[in-house]
Amino acid sequence: MIVALTGGTGFVGRRLIALAVEAGHEVRALTRRRQAAEPGVSWIEGALDNPAALATLVDGADAVIHVAGVVRAPDRAGFTVGNIDGTRAIVAAALGAGVDRFVHVSSLAARAPALSDYGWSKAESEQLVCSAALPSAVIVRPPAVYGPGDLEMLDTFRVARWGVAFTPPAGRMAVIHVDDLARLLLALAADAAYGGVLEPDDGTPGGWSHADFLGHAIGKAVGKRVTPIALPRPLLSLAARIDGALRGADARLTPDRVGYMCHPDWTVDPLRRPDPALWQPQIPTRDGLAETVAWYRAQELL
Repeated sequence: MIVALTGGTGFVGRRLIALAVEAGHEVRALTRRRQAAEPGVSWIEGALDNPAALATLVDGADAVIHVAGVVRAPDRAGFTVGNIDGTRAIVAAALGAGVDRFVHVSSLAARAPALSDYGWSKAESEQLVCSAALPSAVIVRPPAVYGPGDLEMLDTFRVARWGVAFTPPAGRMAVIHVDDLARLLLALAADAAYGGVLEPDDGTPGGWSHADFLGHAIGKAVGKRVTPIALPRPLLSLAARIDGALRGADARLTPDRVGYMCHPDWTVDPLRRPDPALWQPQIPTRDGLAETVAWYRAQELL
């Protein structure tokens, strides 16, 4: 295939490019900054607000995989530009080029748009895809994505070295390894028979409790016995304000993120899991966490 990709310089996009090229596909990837040449990859300089760059990106492509998005922003306007306006632009480009397949990467947060600006913006982006006259589109709502290259969960691994894990209030969550997600996106790009909204995860029945994943599983990966400490929402909100004051735009814990972290159920809907004939997760989460820790240490981040 010729795959047109947004978000190719990010955590998920990088792994998606690597697996696509390994599988023999040709990748065109949008980038704001000049990138080093890579076999099998054509970098298209531009951004989602550049119609000419998007037209070049999708021209002659067999499929578009729209990964780019904003996960942290100071206000609703920031999420609107990144997740809604950006989706509108790439949908328009795909329609103009007559692309056969459109794979849209959303988030489980879209299920509860009232909880956060992020979730609201992802829900709005889904509506744009659903209402467009695309010949074949599918929406993927990943849960928490982890793996080598991820920096969003790095703080949790670092804290676990001290034998504690600060978690949201009691609830459950789902996770997926970045390579398993990338394999699903490629499989969907190649098979237009699957549509609707899909919610993949690591295959753990009922997902994980916050204590089991953020405490015990990550603790084992870093080689520590970890005590999970559930924080009530007011304390999480205070921690978000402190993180913002200390790290500014680089803060990982934001007030908006607290909004959806405190929701009690971020497990996937079993009825929305991908067809096993198309895809199944291959990486056991405990193995994937150990791999992630090894990468952090190799990069001297942990």
